[in-house]
Amino acid sequence: MQDKNRPIRVLVAKPGLDGHDRGAKVIARALRDAGMEVIYTGIRQSPQMITQAANQEDVDVIGMSILSGAHLEILPEIMSLLHDEGMDDVIVVVGGIIPEVDRQPLKDIGIAEVFGPGTTTTAIVEYIEQSVKDRAEA
Repeated sequence: MQDKNRPIRVLVAKPGLDGHDRGAKVIARALRDAGMEVIYTGIRQSPQMITQAANQEDVDVIGMSILSGAHLEILPEIMSLLHDEGMDDVIVVVGGIIPEVDRQPLKDIGIAEVFGPGTTTTAIVEYIEQSVKDRAEA
């Protein structure tokens, strides 16, 4: 759980084989500029690598960028691994090319929010700040 005396800690990851990371880097920079502590894991991260890094870094939020179309295969595995590690309190968000029809199934497995193309960095920052605040008050 997020300590009010430290910045929000966000792990930004690119799961799967997708090698395009410009958007993830833009988001990481915006989060950092908003005062968050950002851990960027780089491209081609396995679900195990993402979960392990999130656990080691004691993050409040995991933000993943997926453009490969593998979101329905990769994200359930990550959510399962997080659950197995007792990390159900970590807020998980995803952005990228995710069809509208796939958004609710992702939310049903615990993804807090799905951000599509054109979402502003301000909207993402505000969502994360509010979600962390809401979780701390719960």
